[in-house]
Amino acid sequence: MERSLEKAAKYFGMTRTKLIALMREQGLINDRNLPSFPVRDREYLRIKNGSWYHETAGMQYSQSTKVQQAGMPWLAEQLGLELPAIPADNRDAA
Repeated sequence: MERSLEKAAKYFGMTRTKLIALMREQGLINDRNLPSFPVRDREYLRIKNGSWYHETAGMQYSQSTKVQQAGMPWLAEQLGLELPAIPADNRDAA
Protein backbone atom coordinates (compact mmCIF):
# COMPACT_ATOMS: atom_id res chain seq x y z
CA MET A 1 0.00 0.00 0.00
CA GLU A 2 1.24 3.46 -0.81
CA ARG A 3 0.00 6.90 0.19
CA SER A 4 -0.06 10.29 -1.45
CA LEU A 5 1.72 13.09 0.41
CA GLU A 6 -1.70 14.35 1.52
CA LYS A 7 -2.67 10.99 3.04
CA ALA A 8 0.76 10.60 4.63
CA ALA A 9 0.39 14.04 6.21
CA LYS A 10 -3.04 13.14 7.63
CA TYR A 11 -1.53 9.94 9.05
CA PHE A 12 0.99 12.07 10.96
CA GLY A 13 -1.69 14.59 11.99
CA MET A 14 -0.51 17.54 9.91
CA THR A 15 -1.26 19.33 6.67
CA ARG A 16 0.23 18.38 3.30
CA THR A 17 1.95 21.78 3.17
CA LYS A 18 3.63 21.20 6.54
CA LEU A 19 4.82 17.70 5.55
CA ILE A 20 6.24 19.02 2.27
CA ALA A 21 8.07 21.81 4.13
CA LEU A 22 9.61 19.30 6.57
CA MET A 23 10.61 16.95 3.74
CA ARG A 24 12.24 19.82 1.83
CA GLU A 25 14.15 20.95 4.95
CA GLN A 26 15.62 17.45 5.25
CA GLY A 27 16.40 17.30 1.52
CA LEU A 28 14.07 14.36 0.90
CA ILE A 29 12.14 16.09 -1.91
CA ASN A 30 13.04 18.81 -4.40
CA ASP A 31 11.23 21.99 -5.45
CA ARG A 32 8.89 19.93 -7.67
CA ASN A 33 7.91 17.77 -4.64
CA LEU A 34 9.63 14.75 -6.18
CA PRO A 35 12.18 12.58 -4.33
CA SER A 36 15.64 14.21 -4.29
CA PHE A 37 17.28 10.77 -4.37
CA PRO A 38 14.86 8.46 -6.23
CA VAL A 39 17.34 5.57 -6.43
CA ARG A 40 18.61 5.78 -2.84
CA ASP A 41 15.10 6.17 -1.38
CA ARG A 42 13.23 3.87 -3.81
CA GLU A 43 12.09 1.53 -1.03
CA TYR A 44 10.37 4.46 0.71
CA LEU A 45 9.36 7.03 -1.92
CA ARG A 46 8.23 6.50 -5.50
CA ILE A 47 7.51 8.79 -8.45
CA LYS A 48 4.09 8.14 -9.97
CA ASN A 49 3.78 9.16 -13.61
CA GLY A 50 0.38 10.16 -14.91
CA SER A 51 -1.00 11.36 -18.21
CA TRP A 52 -4.29 12.50 -19.68
CA TYR A 53 -5.55 14.02 -22.91
CA HIS A 54 -6.68 17.65 -23.00
CA GLU A 55 -8.92 18.81 -25.89
CA THR A 56 -6.87 21.85 -26.87
CA ALA A 57 -3.49 21.28 -25.23
CA GLY A 58 -3.04 17.63 -26.23
CA MET A 59 -1.34 15.08 -24.01
CA GLN A 60 -0.58 16.31 -20.50
CA TYR A 61 1.89 14.62 -18.18
CA SER A 62 2.29 14.79 -14.41
CA GLN A 63 4.51 13.35 -11.72
CA SER A 64 3.80 12.99 -8.03
CA THR A 65 5.49 11.43 -5.02
CA LYS A 66 3.98 8.39 -3.33
CA VAL A 67 5.08 7.11 0.08
CA GLN A 68 5.49 3.32 0.15
CA GLN A 69 4.29 1.32 3.16
CA ALA A 70 7.90 0.88 4.36
CA GLY A 71 8.33 4.63 3.93
CA MET A 72 5.99 5.62 6.76
CA PRO A 73 8.27 4.58 9.68
CA TRP A 74 11.30 5.74 7.66
CA LEU A 75 9.70 9.15 7.08
CA ALA A 76 8.85 9.47 10.78
CA GLU A 77 12.48 8.75 11.64
CA GLN A 78 13.85 11.17 9.01
CA LEU A 79 11.58 13.99 10.15
CA GLY A 80 11.62 13.31 13.89
CA LEU A 81 7.89 12.53 13.98
CA GLU A 82 6.02 10.08 16.16
CA LEU A 83 4.15 7.25 14.51
CA PRO A 84 0.49 7.23 15.58
CA ALA A 85 -0.43 4.46 18.00
CA ILE A 86 -1.82 1.36 16.38
CA PRO A 87 -5.39 0.88 17.58
CA ALA A 88 -6.02 -2.23 19.65
CA ASP A 89 -7.54 -5.12 17.76
CA ASN A 90 -10.65 -6.11 19.73
CA ARG A 91 -12.02 -8.59 17.23
CA ASP A 92 -11.13 -11.53 19.47
CA ALA A 93 -12.98 -10.10 22.48
CA ALA A 94 -15.62 -12.49 23.78
